[in-house]
Amino acid sequence: MTTTAAADGQHADTAEPSGGAPGIGAGRPFAWLLVITGFLGLLAAWVITIDKFNLLEDSDYDPACSINAVVSCGSIMQSHQASAFGFPNPMLGLVTYGVVIAIGMGLVAGARYQRWFWLGLQAGTLFGVVFCTWLMYQSLYVISALCLWCCLAWIATIVMFWYTTVHNLRHRVLPAPEGLRSSVLEFHWLLPALHVGVVVMLVVTRFGSQLWA
Repeated sequence: MTTTAAADGQHADTAEPSGGAPGIGAGRPFAWLLVITGFLGLLAAWVITIDKFNLLEDSDYDPACSINAVVSCGSIMQSHQASAFGFPNPMLGLVTYGVVIAIGMGLVAGARYQRWFWLGLQAGTLFGVVFCTWLMYQSLYVISALCLWCCLAWIATIVMFWYTTVHNLRHRVLPAPEGLRSSVLEFHWLLPALHVGVVVMLVVTRFGSQLWA
């Protein structure tokens, strides 16, 4: 089943459009994956932004996702890490996730982009996953609290990054040994699954039963 899925994805992504249009396109599965993960990230950023505004208006405001001492969105939003670049982090998400949705919809419509564009998307998703990793560390080991909407954005970004990497390896936008390339394309689901699994394991290890207390 894995082999078939990978083959189908590769066929969809490498099919040449009529007229020989330049650039690199993408199959619908990857295009819709960008749209869906971008939408989930945008939704999380939007909700967090609204709650942030409510907290600025009323310091006693309790976000709906604050369930207990650990699952406490308010604690995250009031931390200095929540404004890593001098403004609320979700404002960055409102822009970047919106861009990802636009790219995905363009691919759904048949758009094809140059290699430099795909490298830009790779760099952007890499920045996103590194930033999310930093936020995870701060959340787990410094602030000692979780925000469920942040967790949704983390997962969306992880999936987005790994499948962008798979796409760029498939089209040789990223150079890689043929054996590594073939393995990643064959088991394209493995890296995002492992990455998300590690995050879940770290959360459970750090907080354990406190998550449901």
